[in-house]
Amino acid sequence: MILQSTIEQVIEEWQDRVSTEDEGIIREKTIPLDSVASHATVISGIRRCGKSTLLAQFYRQLSEPALFINFEHPLLMDFSTADYARLDNIIGKHNAQWLLFDEIQSLPNWEVYVRQKMDQHYKIVITGSNASLLSRELGTHLTGRHIPIELFPFSFSEFLKLKSHTASCESFREYLFSGGFPEYLKTGDTRQLLTLFQDILYRDIIVRYGIKEVSSLQRLANFLLQNVGNKFSASKIRQVISVNATNTILNWCNYLANSYLFAFVEKYSSSVRSQMVSPKKIYAADTGLAYSFSTHSMTDEGHLLENLVYIALRNHFPQICYFEGKGECDFVVLENGVPSQLFQVCAELTPDNLHRETSGLEEAMRMFSINNGMIITENQTDTIRTDTGMIDVLPFWKWSVCD
Repeated sequence: MILQSTIEQVIEEWQDRVSTEDEGIIREKTIPLDSVASHATVISGIRRCGKSTLLAQFYRQLSEPALFINFEHPLLMDFSTADYARLDNIIGKHNAQWLLFDEIQSLPNWEVYVRQKMDQHYKIVITGSNASLLSRELGTHLTGRHIPIELFPFSFSEFLKLKSHTASCESFREYLFSGGFPEYLKTGDTRQLLTLFQDILYRDIIVRYGIKEVSSLQRLANFLLQNVGNKFSASKIRQVISVNATNTILNWCNYLANSYLFAFVEKYSSSVRSQMVSPKKIYAADTGLAYSFSTHSMTDEGHLLENLVYIALRNHFPQICYFEGKGECDFVVLENGVPSQLFQVCAELTPDNLHRETSGLEEAMRMFSINNGMIITENQTDTIRTDTGMIDVLPFWKWSVCD
């Protein structure tokens, strides 16, 4: 049990902090004020990507009484079901109409409590760092009554605002290696990224799922960070990470994806079974995080660029696959399950790789009856006319500010 005065102390501390701290960069994704009245807004994303700041920015806009509480405060670690009654007392005392619940997913029966407050006509915004917990519980108790928003580390445009840079090849390269975690961009201290990586592994995976083979999980996570952009098969890396069961690796990958630390992109296929058994491509949540664990060789740049393009696309489209036939196309964007856009990624087009890069893209264009494709580069612009259609070549730093 937690004393009501302790909960009030945490709320006052956070609301004072929100009221006095620097507002930060206004994010491209915002909370839709007009939708919150009838639906709970659910903001999910990797730790330290700016969810709390987005919530604080929203809090400052409100003209009606609101309660802002971060449930990961150390004083609330033992929050139990019985403590919801004390929270209700505080809500009534403040005459709050808005409830902003930060990192709520670890609380017992939180989804039942949120549903109860919605039925009582409170306007609710919640955040969480675990996609599985949020979607499973919300799907059970708030079906059709919540609006999901996924937040990612800073986009290139947001990075430019923070750094007061203009879009150029030079600013792109800085972003490529630093990534978009807000605090790291302010300090440049790589230890912050390493600590974040370990915190996610420990708090969101090892503790939450009761994993005993800690060193094997760490080897898997390190392997994935060093292989972004590559294909991955759980059965083929068992010896590398000293795990005998393929299912164990698959479960761990699901946990890593639920924490938003990695994404595993499937091969496009009309057959569900084919998608399941085909290798998946690995992408990290942030290129700065991937770079901090890499060997920093020149061969890393192409894969980092591919990872960056994936993040930029994923920021807008929830369904992304890769295509593989005689050749390969890096990204197939699906809208409502239908392929709509095709992207190839190549750091630099040369006479030696031009045919390989365009032929894989053209094959995908024919397969999906799409007349336009795009190749994203570091610093090249061109238009390639083919029998299949038009291929636009654009540098990331031009494409991503107008995508």
